[in-house]
Amino acid sequence: MASSTALPRHSLLLLHASSPKTPAAGRAHLPVLSSSSHSQIFGLRFSSVAAPSCSSPPAAAATRSIVCAKVSKGDVPPSFTLKNQDGKNVSLASYKGKPLVLYFYPADETPGCTKEACAFRDSYEKFKKAGAEVIGISADDPSSHKVRSPSLARFCEEVRLPFTLLSDEGNRVRKDWGVPSDLFGTLPGRQTYVIDRKGVVQLVYNNQFQPEKHVDETLKLLQSL
Repeated sequence: MASSTALPRHSLLLLHASSPKTPAAGRAHLPVLSSSSHSQIFGLRFSSVAAPSCSSPPAAAATRSIVCAKVSKGDVPPSFTLKNQDGKNVSLASYKGKPLVLYFYPADETPGCTKEACAFRDSYEKFKKAGAEVIGISADDPSSHKVRSPSLARFCEEVRLPFTLLSDEGNRVRKDWGVPSDLFGTLPGRQTYVIDRKGVVQLVYNNQFQPEKHVDETLKLLQSL
């Protein structure tokens, strides 16, 4: 007859105390990045966020990252008064009654912006023939558009521009008009508007990397007005 061996009570207690605890099903402990952690990619700084579960809908922030211009075709854009390359005030209202080509560009003396300015310069007579004025707007201060100091750029003189450049310091007008930025917000957008005689926008054209296209598209529309 087989005999059974009983363990002492204190041995059972020791076995229970030394048994490893396993996490409950579906509650695996995963490393979580704190809200203060960051990653640096090509000089850009991104906050780390927790990944959504498979059952959750896409994050709303991903949808909001697509920025659309506030001023669209058919709108009357917000008015403004800015200083030109001579330091004189110029208002949008003063151009009412004639077609206006208004283009926002990132900065003076950069390759793309110089190419765009020269393309508008070379076609300026065609714009005049269509009865239109041309204005360029950037965040450069007036002294960088046209200066007396030899240590700063003399953009207007260097490329012999026959039209007005305006200084939007602080990007106030750019923000009011909702001009979108490029490259994750690091590069000011290159966007052109054609405004008709009544002050209504007839064209919004955005193309950061083909500056000359802005001239082609605006002339095409002006010839159809």
